[in-house]
Amino acid sequence: MLLTLIKVACVVLCLTGFREPSDVSAVLHGGLATQGFIRSESDANLMFEFLWRGLEIDVDSNVVMRDQEIASMRQGRAFLSLINDSIPKTVSAMEKLLAMLEEQDNSFTQARFETLILGTIYSAYQARNQRLESEQQAWTDVLGRLANVTFVQLRKS
Repeated sequence: MLLTLIKVACVVLCLTGFREPSDVSAVLHGGLATQGFIRSESDANLMFEFLWRGLEIDVDSNVVMRDQEIASMRQGRAFLSLINDSIPKTVSAMEKLLAMLEEQDNSFTQARFETLILGTIYSAYQARNQRLESEQQAWTDVLGRLANVTFVQLRKS
């Protein structure tokens, strides 16, 4: 369900001609590419393929792809770099990002959208992987807030 929602959102964003770069990501976490990963419907389909084939979070809290062949592709490396370099890795850091995103009422940019989508993906994996119920609940709460912000922003745009 989450994968389908992400794919639909990515495709809709691409088809509406959304291309505006932003410095939101630089302010929030210092370095998400302003051009974004998703620049076409093909890119959205490729991201869906990465997710469908499976991701894991390693001991250093970095995302890795299960399929090493896809991970070695230029686009696979770019995706992993984007998610590993741009998305907060702790609940507290993710909550700070969320607070900033929730209070900003400016235009919905591609960088902001990708931050929300990648943060949602990361949080979903973290929620699933946690052994302690309290940690699982914390990541689930973050996941819910990210999804809510994404839906609010999609309705506005």
